[in-house]
Amino acid sequence: QLQLVESGGGLVQPGGSLRLSCVASGANLEGYGVTWFRRAPGKEQEGISCIGVRDDNTNYRDVVKGRFTTTRDNAKNTVYLQMNDLKPEDTGVYYCAVPKPSIQTACALANGGTGFGPRGPGTQVTVAS
Repeated sequence: QLQLVESGGGLVQPGGSLRLSCVASGANLEGYGVTWFRRAPGKEQEGISCIGVRDDNTNYRDVVKGRFTTTRDNAKNTVYLQMNDLKPEDTGVYYCAVPKPSIQTACALANGGTGFGPRGPGTQVTVAS
């Protein structure tokens, strides 16, 4: 059974960068699209980026477009979220998940729910001076 674990979060100053990792076990991530979500304090979870099984199939929420980049390394069974020019409003817990089986290869930019499998435990990102 596919399981995902996120890592790479931390405290960073505004304008800084972080790279998050979403590492899979129990299955080959090569056959799955992956979506990154975040839950900011006091807000609902939102999908912020996704990548399909093809490296060139990506999509981003407008608020992160041009600053965040999602890539995958199938040899390492890992999907990354490179986050540049971080802002305080990027603070939150970041999660990854794969789409439900009927669309598992897709880049699915949505806010979560029944369209996705279980997410990982998350990694905290805090952007502050």
